[in-house]
Amino acid sequence: MRALCWVAADELAVREVPDPELRNERDVIVRVRRSATCGGDLPLLAGRDPLLSTGDVLGAEFVGEVVETGPAIRRHRVGDRVVVGASVACGGCWYCRQGRHSCCDNAGVDVASVDPGWGRSDAGCFGRPRAAGGFAGGHAEYVRVPYADVGAFRVPDAVDDDRALFAADAAPTGWLAAELGEVRPGDVVAVWGAGAVGQLTARAAVLRGAARVLVVDRYEARLRMAERHAGAEPLDYRRTDVAAELCERSGGRGPDVCVVAVGPPPTRSVADRFAGVDRPDPVREAVHACRKDGVVVVLGGTDWFVDAFALGAVTDKRLTVRGARRPDLRDVPMLLHRMARDELRTEHLATHRLPLRDGPRGYALFADRADGCVRAVFTP
Repeated sequence: MRALCWVAADELAVREVPDPELRNERDVIVRVRRSATCGGDLPLLAGRDPLLSTGDVLGAEFVGEVVETGPAIRRHRVGDRVVVGASVACGGCWYCRQGRHSCCDNAGVDVASVDPGWGRSDAGCFGRPRAAGGFAGGHAEYVRVPYADVGAFRVPDAVDDDRALFAADAAPTGWLAAELGEVRPGDVVAVWGAGAVGQLTARAAVLRGAARVLVVDRYEARLRMAERHAGAEPLDYRRTDVAAELCERSGGRGPDVCVVAVGPPPTRSVADRFAGVDRPDPVREAVHACRKDGVVVVLGGTDWFVDAFALGAVTDKRLTVRGARRPDLRDVPMLLHRMARDELRTEHLATHRLPLRDGPRGYALFADRADGCVRAVFTP
């Protein structure tokens, strides 16, 4: 079969790879109908993951049709249209029983090789390095889905592929951000980043009753999307004093919840480089902007260390800081139902639709945010 593979830093290629096969009784094989680029792929493409190997198949978000099932599968049958959660989880460990599937202890296939500097092991994830416990991704014609009764979800007939696709990762990540932020009716919420996750975080906050949701970015097309589809107020940080606006629009206190839905900064100052410190400006800005006793949520799969962090502001303001790399699976059915009821629309995020053979071009558009690209969606 054909698949979009990592070859070297900043280089992708569509190659012939072996067809996936069932490896245990809880697997299914899915024929992919749609797959999407993901912000978590960008550090991989830049060659910043030493565990990535030539030939690793990318793609954390995909929707498709079940074509083969293992003998222990109970929830699915051949012909089902399913969206597959980006996190791979066993369903039986302590974390899974608590609904924290992204912390699963058992889904990683090679825990010992994970970078010991982090003091933890990742749960499994599609489209991530095999050596780090990942699984071949969805930028392919077929995918093996382990623990499919846990992580694959039947798509309602009323939800088309382009909408269902975002229930794999972006929509549950946005909902998780609002949940971690404990967004309540009447809250003021600020979101840094108007990509797919940022927009869906804003929409989740609106659905949870936030009185005002403000989205900070510099790309006008994305800000207009957030305003139109999420009901958010756009703030272009190139033209606006973000801190002053957030204070003004929150009654002088600052937002109740601040969510950082952007990756690490593309460049650092000379002083930062000399000191060997990464300074994620949106995180620092969120900490300073958030009201006293508020919540700051940091999303993303970025592997960066921060020493110049405003810890004093966190303690003085009694802030709660929470983070998440990937979403859990428990919210996917609820989000699919909201999609079926038209409460949650996501298809506008699929700004570029290309055949899989044009995958390298799609990723170039996505990485450069060229031509208004929010997400590139591939059809095998």
